[in-house]
Amino acid sequence: MHNDFVLVIAFMLTCWAITAYVIWKWGPGIRPRTVQCPEKNRNAQIIAEQVERDFNCLRVVEVKGCSLVPGEILTCDRGCLRHL
Repeated sequence: MHNDFVLVIAFMLTCWAITAYVIWKWGPGIRPRTVQCPEKNRNAQIIAEQVERDFNCLRVVEVKGCSLVPGEILTCDRGCLRHL
């Protein structure tokens, strides 16, 4: 009986750890993404801010950085948001 209880507790802790990792890795926050830039017609690595829209649905609301303009303030219209 004691071993069963320990197994259940270990299983529950493992499930919580996996769930926390999945939310941290693929949930809302600032994430690197790859997108086709509509202005330069090249692939760009961007830093995008994702937020929760509806249950189990994320949307990108802002581009924080772009590999095509490193170290500069983004002055483009951020048309790449439509491609994410």
